[in-house]
Amino acid sequence: MDALTIRHRTAYRYSRPVTLQPHRLVIRPRESRELRLVAFDVRISPVASVAWSYDVSGNAIAMATFRDAADQLVIESVADIELDATAWPVFDIAASAISYPFPYSDDERADLGSSTLNQHLDPAGRVRAWARGFVFGRPTDTLSLLKDVNAGVWSGVAYEIREDEGTQSPLETLDRKRGSCRDLATLFAETVRSLGFGARVVSGYLHDPGLGLTGSAGAGSTHAWSEVYVPGAGWITFDPTNQSVGGANLIPVAVARDVRQIMPVSGSYVGSVDAFSGMSVDVSVASTTSVSGP
Repeated sequence: MDALTIRHRTAYRYSRPVTLQPHRLVIRPRESRELRLVAFDVRISPVASVAWSYDVSGNAIAMATFRDAADQLVIESVADIELDATAWPVFDIAASAISYPFPYSDDERADLGSSTLNQHLDPAGRVRAWARGFVFGRPTDTLSLLKDVNAGVWSGVAYEIREDEGTQSPLETLDRKRGSCRDLATLFAETVRSLGFGARVVSGYLHDPGLGLTGSAGAGSTHAWSEVYVPGAGWITFDPTNQSVGGANLIPVAVARDVRQIMPVSGSYVGSVDAFSGMSVDVSVASTTSVSGP
């Protein structure tokens, strides 16, 4: 089990004071069997009133509202966590789902809802055709198929750092053959949805103590990946940016059908368009001490 401290600082600069509208913050690590949140603190300047709630996916959401005009907005969070995710997980897939294709139960399909539906337009069926190219037989091993899609995105799309906001559509990513981690995660999710799986995108942090993982800036950075629901095993983590399976080195913050729903910070201001002069994001993920499991 690893004890980690995550520091996340987002700063917006304005050339003159502006009126800050409410800002939505998705920055609190998501607790699970593999992740324990020991402590969490967020500080905002200028002073803000912060109200916490949970969205439909169980993500912790903070809404920050401001009273005073400001020429700078700084949001800093510090989280202490304990992460216990194995590097080589074994998935106890239900017998009914070991081979693809398989049907979800009526309850599973109802609860998965829109996570089984494609979220991006594909009028010519290019993503569906690309997805079918990973199916070499019917039936075929379910986990091997998902690993093949993960490897296919990794090998077919070169990673690039993209500072601009938003996410490429899967068609853009296939055409450019380049994309950020959120672009690769979106392509993976849309590909497996085209095959009938329930999938969601995850935003969070990448812990990279060995400085060898793609998408990392130093020992840690913001990151995005995907999860696929398989009966028996539950939600299985796939990181196409690093061709990895399982939650090792990954610190989830939020899950959603589309990554645009879980951007770390979103909001607006009232003022002239040219008042915005820039922003910066700094993230560090540092080991504190290793602790023994129960």
